[in-house]
Amino acid sequence: MARGSSRGPGSSPRRPASSRPSPRARAPREPVPGKVAEQATNGWRERLNGARANRRTVRRVGLGVVVLFLVILVAPTLRAYWQQQSDISALRDKVAQQKVTVDELQSEQARWEDPAYVEQQARTRLKFVKVGEKSYTVLDPEIEKRDSTVARAGESTDPWYDTIWSSMQAADVPANHRR
Repeated sequence: MARGSSRGPGSSPRRPASSRPSPRARAPREPVPGKVAEQATNGWRERLNGARANRRTVRRVGLGVVVLFLVILVAPTLRAYWQQQSDISALRDKVAQQKVTVDELQSEQARWEDPAYVEQQARTRLKFVKVGEKSYTVLDPEIEKRDSTVARAGESTDPWYDTIWSSMQAADVPANHRR
């Protein structure tokens, strides 16, 4: 075998014909003198306009990303601010209600400093009387008005132990077997 003549089994020093590039199928166009300059001018203008449009798109996308980042960054802060403002307004309302309550309590305290008011409250609430006065208390003013033979709703004529016994028997029967 000759040295350097073989590159291995199945290899050949030349490429096969199928892998060679094929010659162009069509012939090159002949340039028209006026059109060549116009095509060259239009070509670089189109590329320049395309680059400008691409820059605008990139700027818009970049601006959108920045705005989205700011919204994500600022949204929780704004939500906390609005929550705190609503809490502050609720607390102001509560303080206003408490001021009204304090004013009512102060006016009641001022009434209690008046000896005539204290005397009136002692007579009505505690049934106090002055020395020498007689006090009459009506225990049940409606006794004469109602008929003793007719029982009102909620009142039972049975003794208390019968009521307890019947409630114990009712508790032993399941709800679906009651009549």
